[in-house]
Amino acid sequence: MKERNRLYELVTLFLKLGIIGFGGPAAHIAMMQDEVVHKRKWLTEQRFLDLVGATNLIPGPNSTEMAIHIGQERAGWKGLMIAGVCFIVPAVLLTGIIAVLYSKYGQLPAVQPFIYGIKPAIIAIILAAVFPLAKRAARSTMMIMLGILVFVLYLAGISEILLMFGAGSIALAGEIMKRGRRSGRLHSILPLTFLQVVQPITFLVTNTKLFLVFLKIGAILYGSGYVLFAFIDTELVQTGLLSRQQLIDAIAVGQFTPGPVFSAVTFIGYLLNGIPGALVATIAIFLPAFLFVALLNPLVKRLRDSTRFAVFLDAVNIASVALIAGTCVIMGKETITEWRSVTIACLALLVTFGFSRINSAWIVIGGSLVGYFLSWL
Repeated sequence: MKERNRLYELVTLFLKLGIIGFGGPAAHIAMMQDEVVHKRKWLTEQRFLDLVGATNLIPGPNSTEMAIHIGQERAGWKGLMIAGVCFIVPAVLLTGIIAVLYSKYGQLPAVQPFIYGIKPAIIAIILAAVFPLAKRAARSTMMIMLGILVFVLYLAGISEILLMFGAGSIALAGEIMKRGRRSGRLHSILPLTFLQVVQPITFLVTNTKLFLVFLKIGAILYGSGYVLFAFIDTELVQTGLLSRQQLIDAIAVGQFTPGPVFSAVTFIGYLLNGIPGALVATIAIFLPAFLFVALLNPLVKRLRDSTRFAVFLDAVNIASVALIAGTCVIMGKETITEWRSVTIACLALLVTFGFSRINSAWIVIGGSLVGYFLSWL
């Protein structure tokens, strides 16, 4: 009965987050932190932060991987599957419906007035979440300096994965020099990047080939959703299987639907091969995330328990916080551009920090409604 209750809790939580999860991975992680650390007390702040750092070390959609991590922490392998699937399904279903309408009418639905106010509100949610994480991660002067360095380099355009492993390596080297001895607990740490040696696939529009292409992308992709679309451009647009306009429309779908941006491949799969193509593309793009988390989750505790590699994990954590902060800056520059978006952002910040117990869903809904009304002025 206890396991069944936990699974039911995971279903209700991650279906909700999948429905209201606008704003990209940083926003999703902020919402998860609010739910599982502050409200439900499933994880400590430190454990949540360790898992955030771990997701940045592996390829794939970070927020989906966090959902899978939380599910495994809460209810084992069943929780792993249920949390991941429930977080993905709402976006996939909505994207599939949009794909059907797009194929029939040749254009996307007009939802921009409602989407206008969501991103400024999302920035407030992210900032409210990153503040306690930053306090937890800033364990020492060295960690603070590493965080500032990662923040600056990220805004300068340096790759996230280079910054994550760079910060961890610097901290680890400093720990080795400080201690002058080897730890007996763990001798090495290897990022799960072995699948980057997958060779290019000669693509034919069959379900098998479609599966292999998106499986490869899901297994080797680091970075934002825009990196995903760069891979798709290489695999599908440049081979003539998808038009440039269809790719642009897929990017738009990924931006204005909730949940993981990777669900945009459902749209692309449907355009290429109908419902079977949508199912195959969706399963293939998300499958590596489930496998990587299942492999990585037990290692996170070993890293934390190791005197030496705990420093590596601390550095990865502060780098993760810096990347989230950098994402806020980039989103702010793109989104908060005139008085309407400034108004929404300020209102969202006041509500988020002034009423810390308010559910982030209401911030998203409020931002959408205020944005809709202000768009008429």
